[in-house]
Amino acid sequence: MRVVSADEDPGPPSPRPRLRVAVVGAGPAGIYTAEALTRQQEVPVAVDLIDRLPTPFGLVRHGIAPDHPKMRAIRDTLHRALDHPAVRFVGNVEIGRDLSCRELHAAVDAVVYTYGAALDRQLGIPGEELPGSLAATALVAWYTGHPDADRATVEAALARARSVVVVGVGNVALDVARVLARTPAELESTDMPQHVLDALAAAPVEQVTVLGRRGPAQATFTTQELRELGELAEADVLVDPADLELDAAAEERVAADRVVARNLAVLREWAGHTARPGRATVTLRFFTRPVRLLGEDRVAGVEVERTVVDADGRASGTGETTVLPADLVVRSVGYRGGELPELPLDPRAGTVPHDLGRVLRGGAPSPGEYVAGWIKRGPTGVVGTNKHDARETVATLLADVAAGVVRPGGVSGDDDLVTTLRANGADPVLLEDWRAIDAAEVALGATRGRARTTLHEWESLLAAVREAAARAR
Repeated sequence: MRVVSADEDPGPPSPRPRLRVAVVGAGPAGIYTAEALTRQQEVPVAVDLIDRLPTPFGLVRHGIAPDHPKMRAIRDTLHRALDHPAVRFVGNVEIGRDLSCRELHAAVDAVVYTYGAALDRQLGIPGEELPGSLAATALVAWYTGHPDADRATVEAALARARSVVVVGVGNVALDVARVLARTPAELESTDMPQHVLDALAAAPVEQVTVLGRRGPAQATFTTQELRELGELAEADVLVDPADLELDAAAEERVAADRVVARNLAVLREWAGHTARPGRATVTLRFFTRPVRLLGEDRVAGVEVERTVVDADGRASGTGETTVLPADLVVRSVGYRGGELPELPLDPRAGTVPHDLGRVLRGGAPSPGEYVAGWIKRGPTGVVGTNKHDARETVATLLADVAAGVVRPGGVSGDDDLVTTLRANGADPVLLEDWRAIDAAEVALGATRGRARTTLHEWESLLAAVREAAARAR
C-alpha cells in the first residue's frame, strides 16, 4: 500500500454522495419539503419536484380565490425554493401514467408524496346528484383556471343561479360566497380567465346563504376570511342574532380560542343588519343542516333541519324543517385524498398511513417512502401549516439516513429521472418551461390592464412552452 508523506498533497477529499429525493406534488407542502431538504446541512441533496400539472404551487394557484392577491402572493415566496440549484421542477408528469412508483424509486434514493387531498366529500343526502348541485372543488377549479375544470357544467349551473346555498363554514365556503356576491368591477383586476369573469358578470346571483350545521363557535373559517365578507361593494351580510346566543360549552370555547372570539366579535357587528334594496345578500345561517335537495330536472330548493349542538360539539337534528329556495347548491364540507397507484390509502380518512411521515405498508415502515401535507394529515390548517409538517417529515427522512435505512448515492447521474420520463414518451416541463408559461400569463394580463391572466387550457399552457423553445432556437 502506498503511504502519503506528510509533505505530499493528498488532493481534495472525495465528495459526499448526494441524497436524491423525489417530491411528488409541487404545492406548498412539496415546496416546503424541498426547502427543508435544501436548508439542512447534514446531507448534500438533489430534489426533483414532480407535479401532474405543468405549473407549480398547487392550491396557492388553484385553490386560493383570485380576489385574494395578498394570499396568492405567497407563490412569490414559494418561488425562491424553486430557484435553488439543488431543486429541479419536473411538471406535466403523472405518476402511474408517465412513470410507475417502481420506476420512480429506481431513479432516486427516497420519495416524499405531497400530492394533497383534491377530492371533495359528499353530503350523502337525496337529490345531491341533481344538476345545479356542485362541489366547491369544481367551482374553485373553474374560477382559478385549473386546466381540468368542467367549464360547461359550472357555467350551466351559474347561468340560472339567483339563489345560492353554500353548505359549510370553512374558508373555502366563504371564498365561494364572496366570489359569487362580488360585482364585475371588483373582480376585473384579478387573474381569473376572461370566460370566468364573463360568466360571473352574467350570473343573476341575488342571495347567497351559507349553512353551518353547528354554531359559530365551531365554525372553521378564519377572521380575515370572515371580515372580507363585510367589505363587499354591493352585498349586505346578514346574521340572525339568535344564532349568536351561546351556551356554556360554546362560551368556554370562545374564552379558550382567540380566533373564535374574534369571529364572534365580527358576527355580532353584523347581527341585526337588514337587507338594503337593490343589493345582494349573504346570509350566514348556523345550527342548520341540509337533509334533501329538491327539484325535478335540476335543483329548486333545499330542505334544511334545525340542529342542536351538545357539550362535545356534536350536532343532531331537532326535526324542525324548512325549505330554502336554491337554484345552485355548492357543498364545501371537506376534502379527501385520492389514491395513487401502488401507494396505500386509508379510504375513510383519505390519507396515507404513516408514522411521523414514514409511509406504513401493512403497519410497518416502508423504507424510502414518506408523506407530507394534506395526504399525510388530512385537509387541515392554512398554507403555512405545511411548513412545520414538511420539516417533521424531512427530520424523519434524515433520521433514516443517519440510521442507514436510506443510503445517499444509491443512484447516479443528474438526469436519470428526466431521461426515463422522455424514454417513456412523457414531455416533462422544467423550470425554464414554467417561466415561459409565467411570462405568457403576464403578457396576456397586460393586454387587459391586469398583472396576469391565468392560462386555463392544457393546450395553451404547453403551447407557451413550445413557443418559447422555438424562439430560443
